[in-house]
Amino acid sequence: MISGIVTDTHATVALTFLLPNGSTVSIEFVIDTGFTGELCLPLEAVSLMGLTFRHDTFANLADNSEVSLPLYEAVVLWDGTERDVLVIATGRRPLLGTALLDEQELVIQFIEGGLVTIDEL
Repeated sequence: MISGIVTDTHATVALTFLLPNGSTVSIEFVIDTGFTGELCLPLEAVSLMGLTFRHDTFANLADNSEVSLPLYEAVVLWDGTERDVLVIATGRRPLLGTALLDEQELVIQFIEGGLVTIDEL
């Protein structure tokens, strides 16, 4: 089970990245059920982490416009297991999308400091 907390009205969980240079880094993500991808990170973070560029991808935004964004590959620890993920380099806040929640149960106690859990179904 992955667990986190509600902070400032955002359900958050931390994921540990296994970086190409052999080090690890933990990043707190806001769970965004309106985002259908896996992860978003600011471009600066992606660059500092040395993630592998895959290709540009098109994203449909809330205003129905489409933009081209760089897509990177990464490895995270997901409930203790290494998992390959795709990271879109965009925005200011790390986001975790619904593609990572497939076949998972998400439970949020939606109060400040409330428990957030993601568990396999």
